[in-house]
Amino acid sequence: MAFEEKRAWIMATVAVIAFAVYAVLVVGGAGGEPLADAPYAATLLWSVGASIAGTILLTIAADLTGSRDDRVTDQRDREIHRLGQYVGQSFLVLGGVVALLLALAEQDHFWIANALFLAFVLSAVLGSVARIAAYRWGFQEW
Repeated sequence: MAFEEKRAWIMATVAVIAFAVYAVLVVGGAGGEPLADAPYAATLLWSVGASIAGTILLTIAADLTGSRDDRVTDQRDREIHRLGQYVGQSFLVLGGVVALLLALAEQDHFWIANALFLAFVLSAVLGSVARIAAYRWGFQEW
């Protein structure tokens, strides 16, 4: 498995786990109150920080355990990376638009922050899935 594919697996896995833990903690912390009133800011920041740290540590571990040949990238790796970036960034734009609409509708900060957080998670997961799919089944250059 190419090192870039390993990185995609790591990013997707960490993003899903971090968001799932965040969602469980926030929903559990609501205590029957409306979700918008639940304390979420510290949990969100810890989730983002932990996912960044986890991704870095797992990437370093994958680098240390892999062979030197796995780290060599070529044109195909760069094209696959670009494809994943395009897919992922489209969800960041979509999340930004949703957050903007929520702000214009004067919704609670909770919903705006969570729309952006979900956009970052979807960007990481779907961009990684696009890269994994390209590595596994190939992709068409346009």
